Amino acid sequence: MIVNDYFSMKLLDEQLHFIDQTKLPIKEEYIRTDSYERIAVAIERLEIRGAPAIGVAAAYALALSTKNNFSENIFFTAYHRLISTRPTAVNLSWALNEIRNCFEQNRNSEKVYDLLIAKAVEINNSEFQACENIGENGLAIFMKKSKVLTHCNTGRLATAGEGTAFNVIKKGFNKNLVSFVYADETRPLFQGSRLTAFELEKNNIPYKVITDSTAAHLMKLGEIDLVITGADRIAANGDSANKIGTYNLAVLCSFHKIPFFIAAPFSTIDKKISSGNEIIIELRKSEELSMINRIELTSSKYEFLNYAFDVTPSELITGIITDEKIFSFPYNFNE
Repeated sequence: MIVNDYFSMKLLDEQLHFIDQTKLPIKEEYIRTDSYERIAVAIERLEIRGAPAIGVAAAYALALSTKNNFSENIFFTAYHRLISTRPTAVNLSWALNEIRNCFEQNRNSEKVYDLLIAKAVEINNSEFQACENIGENGLAIFMKKSKVLTHCNTGRLATAGEGTAFNVIKKGFNKNLVSFVYADETRPLFQGSRLTAFELEKNNIPYKVITDSTAAHLMKLGEIDLVITGADRIAANGDSANKIGTYNLAVLCSFHKIPFFIAAPFSTIDKKISSGNEIIIELRKSEELSMINRIELTSSKYEFLNYAFDVTPSELITGIITDEKIFSFPYNFNE
C-alpha cells in the first residue's frame, strides 16, 4: 500500500514549506523559506507549478514580504517581482491582486502583516474547496466505467487541494467510475511521467505512462473513453490555454468522437479577454528541449522553439468543469 502523505505547500511557523517538484519522483525534498525572492525563483524554476498552486504560493510570498522589513517600497517591489514570474496562468495575477487590495485597504494598520497572511490563508482555503467542488461536479461526466487519458499534472502538486482534473479522476475511481488512467509523459519536462504518475501511484489508481504521440493510437484502438485536462487561463468564449499538447488531444478527440473536458477553478476564467487570441503564451528556454538534468540529448547549438502552452478552441471542448458547475459549448460564464 502506497502512503498518501505528500503535500505541495503549507504555511508553517511563518514560513512557506513546499515540495521541490523538479526532483520528483526520485527525491521528495521540501524547501522552507520566508523570502519572496526564493518563492519567485521557485515558481520560475517550476519547483512550484500548476496554475492554482502558483497563485497560492505567490499570495503567501507577497504577504511574507511584509514580515520583517515592512515598507510600501518592499511590498510593491515584491508584487512586481512575483507577477513577472509566469505570464500565462491567470491565477497568479488574480491572487496577487487580492493581496494587493488587502494591503491598500490596511496599509496604515499595525496588523497589516497579520491581515495579509490571513488573506493568503483565505485564498488557500478557497482553492482547496474549489478542488473539492470540481471533483464532485465532475462525477457527472462519467456515462460508464471509463478509461481516462490526462495530460500534464493537475493533482495535489498543482493546486491547493486534491486537484482539478486529477480530483475528478480520483473521485471517479473511488466511485468505481474510472477503471484505468493513461498519463501522457508531457514533454519536454515530463510532468506526466514524473508528477502525475507519482500521484496516481500514491493514490493506488491503476495507470500507465505513455508518450504524448501514443494518444492517437490508443484512441484508434478504442482504449480511451474520455480525456480530461486542466487549464491555466480560460477566455470569456471558453478558449482554454493549457500545457502544450492539449490542443493536439482535443483535435484527436474531435476526430475519434471522444469527449474532451477541461477542469479548472472558476477563478481561472478571465472574462477580460474575449478569446484565446489574447492569451500570452510563455516561451521557455531551449535547454528544456536539448537537455535533461543537465545531460545533453542533442546539440545545444541547434535552433529550438519551446512553447509552454497552447490554446484549445472552445468548440473542441465538450465541457468545462468548474467549482460552480459544468459549462457546455457555447460558453456563457455569466449564466
